[in-house]
Amino acid sequence: MLKQSFFGSLAAGVMLTIGAGVFLSCDNKVVGAVAFSVALMVICMLGMYLYTGKIGMLAEDYSPVNLGCVTVGLIGNYITATLGGLVLGLVKPALYEKAVTMCEAKLEQKWYIAIILGIFCGILMYTAVKGYANTKQPIILVFCVAVFILSGYEHSIADMAYFGVARMFGLKTVCFILLVVLGNTIGGMLIPLLMKGAKKNEKN
Repeated sequence: MLKQSFFGSLAAGVMLTIGAGVFLSCDNKVVGAVAFSVALMVICMLGMYLYTGKIGMLAEDYSPVNLGCVTVGLIGNYITATLGGLVLGLVKPALYEKAVTMCEAKLEQKWYIAIILGIFCGILMYTAVKGYANTKQPIILVFCVAVFILSGYEHSIADMAYFGVARMFGLKTVCFILLVVLGNTIGGMLIPLLMKGAKKNEKN
């Protein structure tokens, strides 16, 4: 199971790099946000392992094995999203310049803002993945991705790709990514935990 999660997470990191690349390539943010959703559609349809889509499931079904899977998944996402972004920035200099501007602005945010923006993104990612799992309708993936991008919320794996494109790998970058991961984790687990509480109250 850990092996499957790891290789699935490597694949998901590649797709997030593609999503980040198309967003950086589009001058129109709306078009870029919608095009980015192709990455999440492929991830969900092919059963790849994306941390931001899986962490909420841990709240639904906690076990040491599932905890190990999401941890391994995060590492795998980081490897390919960062390396993929690095390669993309090297072969497409115009994207490198855009990514530098974007990432510098991200690093100027206060630490608590990074967490809060990560929380809202985490909520949307759980909603997208859970909604698709229940309905098999890809439109929910498109809207949730577009909303998080156009709202300026922070997606940790996408940010790994952006920082890779920008070739920014210092301590400040690592700290920022960890803050966003924390936010995504809180946001991804928030709705399922609240829904668990609601179901318990129904039984009482």
